[in-house]
Amino acid sequence: MKNEPIVIEQVYPFSLETVWRAITDKEAMKQWYFEFQEFIPEVGFEFQFWGGPAEDRQYLHLCKIAEVIPEQKLSYSWLYDGYEGNTLVTFELFPEGNSTKLKLVHEVFKAFPASNPDFAKENFVEGWNWIIGTSLKEYLEKQSIT
Repeated sequence: MKNEPIVIEQVYPFSLETVWRAITDKEAMKQWYFEFQEFIPEVGFEFQFWGGPAEDRQYLHLCKIAEVIPEQKLSYSWLYDGYEGNTLVTFELFPEGNSTKLKLVHEVFKAFPASNPDFAKENFVEGWNWIIGTSLKEYLEKQSIT
């Protein structure tokens, strides 16, 4: 993954509280993001999860929460077990009338190995676009129906 940050923005027709809950509640997150054994939105909390492009290419993600500002910002480190590289994922929320804008920034401090095509920047861009633009959006829409 190259060193330029990935920035993805999406506006959801839901309140800050609703979007914040979706990005910080373990039960909500497993429905649109990844499944965690535990997740507590507190600085210093460490969590991990498995994910990857195919069943036979899964990576253990090692994360540690770096910053939490309730209903505004959540940042955590994103590393892969057994691989060089260090990145930071930040979710920021902004009120826009009755809607909420989510800005995701994935910053690279030390690049993941270029020799592994799964770590190519375009794969991260594609993944984040799907996670933020499709998966989270569909989760939020389902919640408004129930």
